[in-house]
Amino acid sequence: MSIELPIGTGQRDAGLDGVIKLAILAVGGQGGGVLTNWIESLARAQGYNAQATSVAGVAQRTGATIYYIEMAPASVPNPVFSLAPAQGDVDVMIAAEMMEAGRAILRGFVTPDRTTLIASTHRALAVSEKMVPGDGMANAEEVRAAAEMAAEKLIMADMERAAVGAGSVISASLFGALAGSGALPFDRAAFEEAIRAGGKGVEASLRAFAAGYDLAQKGEDQPTEQPKALPALAPSGSSRQIRAFEGLMARINALPAEVAEMAEAGLRKVVEFQDVAYGAEYLDRLDSFVAKDHADKDHMLSLEAAKHIANAMGYDDVIRVADLKTRASRFDRIEDEMGSAGKTLTLTDYLHPRAEEIAGLFPARLGARVEASPAWMQRLDRLFNKGRRIRTDSLRGFLMLYLIGGLRGWRRKTHRHALEQAHLEDWMARSHGYLPDRYDMAVEILRCRRLIKGYSDTHARGLTKFDRVLEGARLVEAREDGPEWVARLREAALQDEKGEALDGALKTIRSFL
Repeated sequence: MSIELPIGTGQRDAGLDGVIKLAILAVGGQGGGVLTNWIESLARAQGYNAQATSVAGVAQRTGATIYYIEMAPASVPNPVFSLAPAQGDVDVMIAAEMMEAGRAILRGFVTPDRTTLIASTHRALAVSEKMVPGDGMANAEEVRAAAEMAAEKLIMADMERAAVGAGSVISASLFGALAGSGALPFDRAAFEEAIRAGGKGVEASLRAFAAGYDLAQKGEDQPTEQPKALPALAPSGSSRQIRAFEGLMARINALPAEVAEMAEAGLRKVVEFQDVAYGAEYLDRLDSFVAKDHADKDHMLSLEAAKHIANAMGYDDVIRVADLKTRASRFDRIEDEMGSAGKTLTLTDYLHPRAEEIAGLFPARLGARVEASPAWMQRLDRLFNKGRRIRTDSLRGFLMLYLIGGLRGWRRKTHRHALEQAHLEDWMARSHGYLPDRYDMAVEILRCRRLIKGYSDTHARGLTKFDRVLEGARLVEAREDGPEWVARLREAALQDEKGEALDGALKTIRSFL
């Protein structure tokens, strides 16, 4: 996100002295309405006239709801309140997420001679960020730098973490930060009484309020050391399986130190995806690169191989998706996020497998024949193209997905597995073909695997981009700067969903050949 500061002085109309104007930007689930009600109730309890309005945002994080509150003491005769905030005319701006602070600045709601900006530094990714095939996250540091210049007073801290730590939601910690900012002419006790008057979740809200108040008063402590890595989970299974896994871990420990950590993560991923024997195949493939690597390149070839081979072997198929949707950890996470513990929760999953996904479940030879037949693919498309809504909170819906997710032992016999293995071997052979003379080219070919991820249409688009980038790699493989061009092609492919940037990069290459 590129931030340009708004033009304007933000000076208050002399006829509006005494009117306090406060705006809130919050997305779904953050309690923006609750926060607004607290502020309005607080103002009225303190003898102020107050008005609150809201303009709903678009669903699924394409935009936040704008809540707007104006208040004036009883000494202001016949105040006329506005229905929405205006540029340069906001006293307090509360942003319940980092990028919403940036949007507030872009809209001109934050001005350096007037506005107190209170913002949470955590991220809830917008749809525009999620759509980017690569890393589409906006730059939070740009927002922070702009906020430091745009606001008269700035309070920034992870209000989400403070609220969760207190067993509440972010609206309570933001309310505490508002109290701690001193932007409103009310004491702390009045704020706390507004929470008590609400009558719901009072104790947890007061704890989160106190945490937000302290953050506003004292600032956020910065970590003095790197966070420690989470301990690896102990393997589970029969004694024979555990002994086999320990044997694979012994192979990991024999690898160069620079490679071992990534290799262990890759091993655990593929074993969790399939079984211990599949983990042995992973290490066999990795060893073929380790044998051709050397320390003067910091084992970059082996590091990239350890990462991307694991991702390629742990592909998303119908079996994997069904397995993930029926895990207890998923239901626990949803209950936690929705705050529905002890309540009835209805959960509907929408599944829209393509004909290719269904054919991929067939035995390898049969699936290949079906996929080669337009008539059969049309039949499968007619049967499954409408999609299915499955109530995974019901016994029938859950069992349906649970049984599909339990087909892990069948996976190796499927058409999809045969396709993935063939594609994997071809990609590895391409990289091996550049060794030992074109080490950097071999590394870049391995890195191209990051283009392929996801399920169904997402996977198909990534595969198409991958093939096109490797086609471009063939065009520049004889050039000394070939590796740099492959990296440019890959980054271009990650810029947009349609591949327009990749089209331009390929045209550039063809123009000078």
